[in-house]
This record gives sequence, structure tokens and C-alpha cells, in this order.
Amino acid sequence: MFKRSFISKERAGKITKQPKRSFRDNTKQKILEKMDSPLMESVSPNLTSAIVTLVIGHDQRLFAAHEDVLCHSPFFAAALRGQFFESNSRRINLPDEEAEIFSCVLEYLYKGDYYPRLIQDKKRNTWMLEGAEDDDLNSKLGGRGSVEPTIFHSGVGDVILRDTAVYCAAERYGLEELKKLALRKQGLQSGIEVGTILRSARYAYENTPDSDSRLRAHYLALIIRSRRTFKRSGTMQMEMENGGKLFFDLFVAMCNHIDDIVDVTQVP
Repeated sequence: MFKRSFISKERAGKITKQPKRSFRDNTKQKILEKMDSPLMESVSPNLTSAIVTLVIGHDQRLFAAHEDVLCHSPFFAAALRGQFFESNSRRINLPDEEAEIFSCVLEYLYKGDYYPRLIQDKKRNTWMLEGAEDDDLNSKLGGRGSVEPTIFHSGVGDVILRDTAVYCAAERYGLEELKKLALRKQGLQSGIEVGTILRSARYAYENTPDSDSRLRAHYLALIIRSRRTFKRSGTMQMEMENGGKLFFDLFVAMCNHIDDIVDVTQVP
């Protein structure tokens, strides 16, 4: 609703017309007012520090970043501190890292989030991923559109969930807030194939410590919630025959789940 302004007859003055706003501007403004990201506050990194070259993956993809930005990670701070005493070279080699995953980590260090950004709908008190709204509208507003939830991981030789790989990278680099962000984003994904979930779960177990109680628990809860689907899956049967700590933890989680149901049914 527009407010109508009135000019007093006793006061002479120039009436300033408000500039007309296009439909696109109004739509964009409404979306920005409706949605907000908890991590979109300005990070304001120091962009005057030395440039560090990072060589990523077996293809030796080159990335460049400011030293002070990288030093928000304990991993990179220690690596650069060691180089300070050895040589003047500012170069870090990460041959086992995936370029796409490292790109997400670097984007987070500079901007506090990585694409697709986490968006909050304040009116509905829900969360969504940027690009999950109407793709045509999103592209008109300058967005990059929706992003596949999986990536091909050369170390696995197959596709896994992208946010799981980001979580594990954050574990390596000591970025606790990035771990929380990646886990929340992964919780918004749906329609993932059983095989992809199991591969991602195995990757999570191989790249997190036994003390991890977030990502591992997420996969155990996901399998229990979707147990009817997994029970019919030949992939699940084959994976369970291969064994591993993942499936022992799943067995324990299933037993605890059954105990909880029994306790509830026995309450008078």
C-alpha cells in the first residue's frame, strides 16, 4: 500500500517525484525483505595481506587467496607459519583435495557462506537453499540457479553428496562453523538415491573422527527414517555384507530406536 503525501497550501515548495520502480525491482525487493541469510553479514576480510597460491588436486588447479583470510583456518595458519621460517614462498599443495570442494571452502572464508547460500524465510520460520525458489525468477535476479546436490569425487570414483564433502573438508581445516553450515544445508536435500547416500555415509565415516556426533548421526537417523526404502534396496544389502563401523553404529542406533518405541508403548 502506498502512502499518500499532502503538501500544505501555506507552504510553497518543490514537489519531488519518487522515481518509478519497475516490476522487477519491486519483486526483488519483496524477496530480499522476505528472505534473509544468517551468514550474509559482511565478513570484511583483510585484503591487504600477502597472496598465497594453492595448488589443488591431481590436476593442480591454481587458486589464490589472501594470507589473513586463509589464517582463519588453524590448518592454513599452521602451514603458513611453518613456511615463514623456511622460505619466502607462499605456496600450499593439496593434491588430495577436490577443486570444487575447496572452492566452497574459499568462498566461505571470504563471504561467510558458499553457494547455494542458506536462506531463511522469516515469515514461515523455515530455511531453504538459494535457487530453490522459482528458477526463472532467480536467474532474472542475478542468481546462479539451482546446484546439483552431488559431485563426482575422484578419490571415491563416484558421486557423493556435496555438503558431506564440504563438512569433511571443514573438519580437516578446523572450521567448526562451516561444519554446522554444511550439515544444515545437507538436511534440506531430498530425493537422493540410496547408493549415493551409502557412499556418502562411508565417506563421512572415513573422513571424520570417531568422536564426530553430527554428520555420522545424521546418516544413521536418515537411514532409520527411510528404513522401508533401505530394506528393499539391493545396494544396502551389498553394503552391509561388506561391513564396517557404519553398520555396527546403525545396528546400535536401530536397537536404541526400538527401545524408545517399547518404552513409549509401555507408558500407561
